[in-house]
Amino acid sequence: MVTVPAVPAMGLMAFVTRVRLLLGVVHLGHDGEYIPPWGIWLAVVSSRWIAMSHPLNTPLGRFGIVTSEDGPDGCVASIPAGEMVNPITGTLTIAPLAMLVDHVGGLVNHRRRGPGEWTVSSELSFEVRPDAVDVIAEDPAEPVTAMSKPFAAKSDVALGLCELSHRGTTLAMATVRSFFISAPEHIGEFPDGPTGPLPPGTLADRMAVRVAESGGSAKTLQQLPDPVLNNSLGIVHGGVSAMALELVASAAVNASRDDRVLRTASLRVNFIRQFFSTREDRPESRYVGTALRVGRRSGIGEAQAIGPDGEVAIVARLTAYA
Repeated sequence: MVTVPAVPAMGLMAFVTRVRLLLGVVHLGHDGEYIPPWGIWLAVVSSRWIAMSHPLNTPLGRFGIVTSEDGPDGCVASIPAGEMVNPITGTLTIAPLAMLVDHVGGLVNHRRRGPGEWTVSSELSFEVRPDAVDVIAEDPAEPVTAMSKPFAAKSDVALGLCELSHRGTTLAMATVRSFFISAPEHIGEFPDGPTGPLPPGTLADRMAVRVAESGGSAKTLQQLPDPVLNNSLGIVHGGVSAMALELVASAAVNASRDDRVLRTASLRVNFIRQFFSTREDRPESRYVGTALRVGRRSGIGEAQAIGPDGEVAIVARLTAYA
């Protein structure tokens, strides 16, 4: 048995340890890896593979996202998605996957920016297995993980490819497209705050949305003001809006169904303009979902995010199957 000496603490700097195998006499089956006669020693190296919990007073922290890799060649992050319920239908939802896709796909695009550049997401889409809710429900405490990587050469736009999985089972494939702009003069600083376990609360509580009357067959959620949900530009985080659009569109296609619930199989979101939450003395900001077609085994829904100025800021198209 080889005794490995302890490595002293490194203060506040985050490091991981890697066993560095030096030339010796015992071959491990991999080129260049040998155990030397004097044993194995630890080498301390920096790594991007350090899980980072985000402050609870940020959109990412609010939903428990943990980022474990962050760079222009790829990003990895996770989100707790078990036991999340659509506030309109009362059924389990895969809406949190949209939040995760927006983060991990947008992040890999953002890391490719040049000096003086910033990114704005313009499209988000994912294709998900219809039984994703069931897969997650088998172990709801285990988070869903997403891995993203860049696609093609950088130009005026960037495309991030994502794969989402749960306990090794692939749940969805997704993309996020972003375009590069000149960095704004005023960008909010990344908040500094506590991290830790998520406080109790429903998905609707965390999203600061409430079910609203639509006056027809449409399904509506009102976006209440909550500065925690704003991004660095002061607008509602795109992942939050993508989740809400999935919720109202899914509720719309299932409005008249008592059995054989239609489950989301694909979602495509187009970000048109900035979306702000409800403001005082102005019409409420809301997400409105309508059914375009509903059959026995499939349905197509449409959703819009409408800001306090009455303008459509984001649109989405959802397809669901029984």
